[in-house]
Amino acid sequence: MAGERPGAWFGFGFCGFGQALGSGRGRQVYSPEPLEVPGASLDVCRVSASWSYTATVTRGGRLELSGSVSGSAGGCRDAWASEALLVVLRAGTGSDSGAELQAWAPGSSLRGEPLWAQTVVLEVERKDDPADETQAGPLPLLPCASAYVSPQPPFYRPLAPTLRARRLELGAEHALLLDAAGQVFSWGGGRHGQLGHGTLEAEREPRVLEALQGLPMAEVAAGGWHSVCVSAPGLNEDGSEAKRATEGEDGGPTPFIAVQPFPALLDLPLGSDAVKASCGSRHTAVVTRTGELYTWGWGKYGQLGHKDTTSLDRPCRVEYFVDKQLQVRTVSCGPWNTYVFAVEKEKSRHM
Repeated sequence: MAGERPGAWFGFGFCGFGQALGSGRGRQVYSPEPLEVPGASLDVCRVSASWSYTATVTRGGRLELSGSVSGSAGGCRDAWASEALLVVLRAGTGSDSGAELQAWAPGSSLRGEPLWAQTVVLEVERKDDPADETQAGPLPLLPCASAYVSPQPPFYRPLAPTLRARRLELGAEHALLLDAAGQVFSWGGGRHGQLGHGTLEAEREPRVLEALQGLPMAEVAAGGWHSVCVSAPGLNEDGSEAKRATEGEDGGPTPFIAVQPFPALLDLPLGSDAVKASCGSRHTAVVTRTGELYTWGWGKYGQLGHKDTTSLDRPCRVEYFVDKQLQVRTVSCGPWNTYVFAVEKEKSRHM
């Protein structure tokens, strides 16, 4: 196998607080631009974006914050950003496989003492693809897979051992859990149909998505008002999305909102197969098996990457990566922006 192809992170969408996002000029970036992190742009392996700030982690364990808050720290394995809480997984100082989980107030700039800290055991190296160092991190699911971190107290929330969690995603009001067998569980607020149980009722405890029984899932993503699950054949989406390409904020006309409380099959154009997905507040991004990126939903700040602020109700390919001969490997959405890791396409041996 050939050596690892060169790759880089790209960003587009809202950057009104000065968070690292492409060049970071102005309030928004309409088309993908290489991510500029001072002294670490080429070494970033994880990105977690909240509304007003972004956390990046390098392969060397350096955590950098940019946006409404700033700060840096070393010895970090992972980070998860939210407006209420910054969660950091730091390498242990001893010879064992332990690590320290820290919860910080974002405005602390990682100075002083964390709000809460706990030693956790790294029982398993949690990588779905051991060769992919750039995949989104496992937080807020803890490495032991028996608990997760919430941005609201109690910060540490245990999971029933029977759930056998493989991945956990937190939306604005709800949570999604993917178990080892490919089953999906959801709980939390359901007033926009984002839980996928056919009602708009909330669920206090994890409840299996019966509509997806018998169809193992490989990926889950939780947005503000919607959820996405990726299976081997394709992608299923449930929840609400804006169904008109008009803006509904800042005095503009209110878009029509359709609530889809059951999972609904969504086909990507050209018969493409989805392998990864991420959700923003009201937009969705999907990576295909061939390394293309499709986005749709709310586009006011350029978070769809189509060189404009148009909102879309159907997946549309981001042509930037096709034009630049890049294959997308990973996507991570913030509420109003999108971060992408892409590598150079492999040169064809048959010219």
